[in-house]
Amino acid sequence: MFVLVNLKTYPCDPVAVAEAARDVNETTDARVAVAPQAAHLERVAETGVETWAQHVDPIEYGSNTGHALAEAAADAGAVGTLVNHSENRLKLADVDGSLRAAERAGLETVVCANNPAQIGAAAALGPDAVAVEPPELIGTGTPVSQADPDVVEDAVAAARAVDEDVSVLCGAGISTGDDVVAAADLGAEGVLLASGVAKADDPEAALADLVDPL
Repeated sequence: MFVLVNLKTYPCDPVAVAEAARDVNETTDARVAVAPQAAHLERVAETGVETWAQHVDPIEYGSNTGHALAEAAADAGAVGTLVNHSENRLKLADVDGSLRAAERAGLETVVCANNPAQIGAAAALGPDAVAVEPPELIGTGTPVSQADPDVVEDAVAAARAVDEDVSVLCGAGISTGDDVVAAADLGAEGVLLASGVAKADDPEAALADLVDPL
């Protein structure tokens, strides 16, 4: 299972979370990664944890003030990037452009989507993975695998119908090891989470709990 922790812009110590993720990763067969803010990418990557960007824009080198260049993320140590998170939505053409930019920079990709229909459309663009995240469940502590398990199963089916090589992650409300197991049982190959770790008093303990049942 892939456990990708999105730090968003939460007031956490990104290096401390990264070190916790690195240490937990060494104790499990799960793959644990952290996605910090762009300004923290290099510091997080220096801990040795697998580091992801939260976003890259559909741009190349040039006059793009304020945008996130895929090559800059890679140079800072990122090995992958999220695209189209519900808090940073893109038009379909821009999702495709961001994927091409990430591919150009050698970054692995996860495209986020709200529902199975969008998952199918995202999978058709050729990312490495897609993540189904109903926006109404993000940050609630109620996992989609519990609130509406059909969404996860249908997302897996939608992705496989388009491209069997595209993995499906389960996001929104993931906070415990039981949530991770439930996601796996529904066909997901990983989870995308944020507050369950980034807001935890002890991020290492929270991560250890997530991977313990695996």
